[in-house]
Amino acid sequence: MLTPNLHYLELQESYLFFNIAKKTAAYLEAHPGERLYRLGIGDVSQPLCPAVIAALHAAVEDQAAQATFHGYMPECGAVFLREAIAAHYAQRGVTLDPEEVFVSSGASDELGDLLDLFGHGKTVLIPEPAYPAYVDANVMAGNAIVHLNTGKQTGFLPLPPWEKQADVIYLCSPNNPTGAVLSRAQLQQWVHYANETGAVILFDAAYEAFIEDPALPHSIFEIEGARTCAIEICSLSKTAGFTGTRCGYTVIPRELKRGGAQLNAMWVRNRTTKTNGISYILQRGAAAVFTPVGQRQIHATLQIYKDNAKTLMRALDAVGLWYTGGKNAPYLWVECPAGLDSWAFFDRLLNEVRVVGTPGAGFGSCGEGYLRFTTFGDPAETAEAARRIVRLLK
Repeated sequence: MLTPNLHYLELQESYLFFNIAKKTAAYLEAHPGERLYRLGIGDVSQPLCPAVIAALHAAVEDQAAQATFHGYMPECGAVFLREAIAAHYAQRGVTLDPEEVFVSSGASDELGDLLDLFGHGKTVLIPEPAYPAYVDANVMAGNAIVHLNTGKQTGFLPLPPWEKQADVIYLCSPNNPTGAVLSRAQLQQWVHYANETGAVILFDAAYEAFIEDPALPHSIFEIEGARTCAIEICSLSKTAGFTGTRCGYTVIPRELKRGGAQLNAMWVRNRTTKTNGISYILQRGAAAVFTPVGQRQIHATLQIYKDNAKTLMRALDAVGLWYTGGKNAPYLWVECPAGLDSWAFFDRLLNEVRVVGTPGAGFGSCGEGYLRFTTFGDPAETAEAARRIVRLLK
């Protein structure tokens, strides 16, 4: 008799977004016609930029003519997009061979799929609070998880636990949910730790485009020694509004080897076995992001979200709540008012001023006592939510 992957039975039920949806639905049922101001959702609100839209339309037209029609695309990504991404890195002083860039359907898929490179039964280090999929993907894979808690005293920035060993390390900077950003010196410590212990860092850089401080690294490959210990996962979802369009990329240097095997070559074999690549149309749209006009346009959109962050930070400063994020990140990680846990603060905001956040307890045990706000909403709605928070708490 077939025995399925019983590690799925070890998954903890995720009540976070289910409970949020349940509570908001109950409120709206009891208060028909009222509007909620949502600062909890991680989806974007602004449309794709004109350069991307034009590229998508042109690519559709290509598919309508025999001379320009494209069928299957290269499984690891079209040359034109891999070259565009490598050139983008070069502008930051990071040299990549285009064949070290792998085009994907987005960061979420890659963060789990990359575990194929390491097999099962590995030890994985996850700093928390963390994106819940990190934990769930490794439970499914049968890996042992070492939870590394962070807290207010360190600004929710994790440092290497030299007393602990791991095969794989997840790092996210700027962080979801805390908005904290690792400095060059801190990231250098992680690279040194990984190289010394033989671990591989899976570096989630999905929010790097929000970094404004020139002293902060956008890529782990800006750090000396990273090419022998790190894989970088990036996404156009928040950078360029591709949440519904789906395209991202992963960087695996050729120097990254473990057990005598080159992980870049292994991932080529994985992708050519398990995927048929990303569609021509989407890759043309993605390539437009990396053109000069595309960069100007997406940064104009990103400024809308950064202005939302400033609006929320002013409100939190006015009521005296401690927070991280907002600067260099699209998330604000807010300490709940005295005496309230995450869900109690969520309930108070919902029921008294119709503002919806995300309880921090859903991102790991050390997230209790905090709430996450996102800056991806409509500017007018964000401003109204900020006014309501001030009115409630000041």
